[in-house]
Amino acid sequence: MKKNIKFLSFLFAMVVMISCKKEVFNGLSDVRPPVPVTVTNAIDFRPEPTVSTSISAGGAIQIVLSIPSNSGRTIKEITRIAIGTTYTKIQGTTGLWSAAPIPVNATTYTFNTSLTEYSAKGGGAIPGAGITPSTISTTVGTETTNRFYFMLTLDDGSIIIPEPVRVLVKN
Repeated sequence: MKKNIKFLSFLFAMVVMISCKKEVFNGLSDVRPPVPVTVTNAIDFRPEPTVSTSISAGGAIQIVLSIPSNSGRTIKEITRIAIGTTYTKIQGTTGLWSAAPIPVNATTYTFNTSLTEYSAKGGGAIPGAGITPSTISTTVGTETTNRFYFMLTLDDGSIIIPEPVRVLVKN
């Protein structure tokens, strides 16, 4: 009788161990949102989406964010915008580029700014462009040190923080 109880206990334990589904997360896999956000005017991926600006053309920066039109969702608002080298600022409420939500109610949003505004809001000096203040210098032919981070709220209330966007400064 004792043997039968031990055998049944062993058998039960084996069935439980075999039937458990193991979730494996190795830290190297990408976790993608259910609705992807694309930078449609990206010129390269370094590894994040990269847009360009030209100092000689005035230093305009344009970032076009888009979600698939067939996703059934729209971008309700751009909840926060930040610049930095990490996601820290976009996750908080201080040091933001824009803390006031920007209504969108579409599948595409175009963010327009300039190197002058970038520099004034803490992005750094842009040599050769007559753009001074700040702490971080950017040279022609390189990327700005700080990246743009966006927090999007969709029409269903879900929040997406897409990949940061780099800016390549051309002459």
